[in-house]
Amino acid sequence: MDDKWTGGYLTDQDEGPPTVRTWRPISEVGDLEPSTADSGALAYRTTLEDLRRTETERALATLEGDAPRIELWLGGSNRGEYEPFAGPLSLEFDPETESELIVVCESDGSTRDPESTGTEEIGEANTSVRARQPPGTQWSVNVEARPQTFLRRLEVRPRLTDDGGIIDVELEIDAGRAIDDAITLSLRPEGFRGSAAMQRLAVQADAGERVVVRDSLEVREPSLWWPQGYGPQHQYTVQAKLGADSVTQTVGFCSVTRDGEEVLVNGRPVRLRGFRWHPSGDPVADIERAVAANANVVRVGANAPPEALYDACDEAGVLLWHALSADGFAVTNSEGEPNAKSDGAADGTATLRSSLERRASHHPSASLYGVTTERSQRYDGPYESGFLSKLRFRFRAWRVSPADERVDSVAETIATALPEEYPVISRAGPPGTDPDATQLALGWEYLAAEDIEWLLESNPSLGETVAGIDVGTLTDEDVDPDTVSTLESAVLDCRFGADDGEGTLERQQARTVKTVVEALRRHESKTLVGPPIRDLGSGGGLGVVRNDGEEKPAYRALSHSFEPVQAVLESPPSPGPVGIVLCNDTHAERAVTVRWAAGENEGETTVSVGPLETASAGTADVPRNATEVQLTLHDDDRSVSNRYHL
Repeated sequence: MDDKWTGGYLTDQDEGPPTVRTWRPISEVGDLEPSTADSGALAYRTTLEDLRRTETERALATLEGDAPRIELWLGGSNRGEYEPFAGPLSLEFDPETESELIVVCESDGSTRDPESTGTEEIGEANTSVRARQPPGTQWSVNVEARPQTFLRRLEVRPRLTDDGGIIDVELEIDAGRAIDDAITLSLRPEGFRGSAAMQRLAVQADAGERVVVRDSLEVREPSLWWPQGYGPQHQYTVQAKLGADSVTQTVGFCSVTRDGEEVLVNGRPVRLRGFRWHPSGDPVADIERAVAANANVVRVGANAPPEALYDACDEAGVLLWHALSADGFAVTNSEGEPNAKSDGAADGTATLRSSLERRASHHPSASLYGVTTERSQRYDGPYESGFLSKLRFRFRAWRVSPADERVDSVAETIATALPEEYPVISRAGPPGTDPDATQLALGWEYLAAEDIEWLLESNPSLGETVAGIDVGTLTDEDVDPDTVSTLESAVLDCRFGADDGEGTLERQQARTVKTVVEALRRHESKTLVGPPIRDLGSGGGLGVVRNDGEEKPAYRALSHSFEPVQAVLESPPSPGPVGIVLCNDTHAERAVTVRWAAGENEGETTVSVGPLETASAGTADVPRNATEVQLTLHDDDRSVSNRYHL
């Protein structure tokens, strides 16, 4: 969202246009709390521009965003209620009388995981109010001037066949005037030599009518799209042209399936490494930053991510794991008790599925789906390591409340309604809840980072598919932790002392995520998603990059840990011998030289490792006076380092 949007709480919810006491500019992400006089509904307002050059042109506004339930008002008129809403939605309007757009987000009364909840702070220095938004909400609107008769919608869906590839095309024509014409469809490869095609499609419509036409384009020997590190990112452009009006869509051929916990891309197993993403910054910059840290997957916490995110993932070779929010589906009531009326989940999934198929079907990166939920019980320790702490953790982790079971039921309902052609990871959750993907918070909400070894020995399946790793930091020593939506002050109080500054917290985050991630790689985790790439707001958070774009130490640490071919220590270093393991995430067998240095000691060994495998690379002998251990890997005239501070 930008400065063109303002927001505020509704003072009433009558049948007329929304009334807000004070419209205030949107500043930064935060938690909002309405006054007792206000309703629970939060409204966002913007003014639509008139981009028409002539009076015969038509004005079209396209709204992007998502929320459990919204009401739209344009120029004082109600333009519909949507439950749930998942954009984009196109609205025609008259710029002379309908320039004000208001989006009313109504509270659903559910409790949500702060990390999967987008928030906006509205206000000025001394008079700000803070309110909670639905998950991932980042409203944006695009205004266009279109001719009297125009191509309103172009949907393309690629599919691989035994003989090659087919691109199914669906076009919606909005006829301001009667037409009897032909649409020209063309296909061209983007930046590589490949199949091209052109054909014409007849269309007839009366004035004021909307018609839909369909056709298919055949692609001989289609060039495939691959995630980063496994092949090129081939894409094609489909163009539809009607008179002077034209629309384009980029498409790629990529097959993603799952065989147990193994992810197969175009029939071959791959290893996925990456970050979580939430709507808190520039999606293009965030994906560029993730790729620079050797990521090839992002887990996206939003029902309707911006189109720019899809495009950036397509271009960079990053698979998009779409973590849909179940929070709009009335799982619990205001007291957190199970809500008997959760059948709405089944109704809402039809809208969600339609939106996903419309938005994501042509994006080769949009390939994995899942559901994220807020559980009724959160871990609050034990914060120590040791035998007794592990027993306490195991007892706590293996408790499941009735509300948790209802959450699971809603998650399964949503998962079964998702598009069949995509693999679905039904539910992510903490250890002990029988999750399809594990959400970890070692060294933060419970135990110590080193206890990842005990956890994986107790239940090896917990490391096969990891949906996220939580370790928070403060980025401003003067900030109140209670004002940072993704942090809990109780956790900070138990983990750190009053004199520990932001530098201490950030170094501890780097050490913790590095320990957990490298242990998971040594145990050959198939899919490994780490922390969020960016903090949701100022002051701190769970991300490895501050909200303003400044890197934390954890970002650089993970960029080394995520190297496709990397040497890692078997445990955090301490004086004495420590094993070295070579991890290979590529499709090629590698023979490399691994060197280590610690204080005055050093050594090297040559190791061969198979595709998607690990191998022992000897032992480093760490002297007592060492301050760090450095591993260096030499492979095909390329050197990769990995550094550990004692």
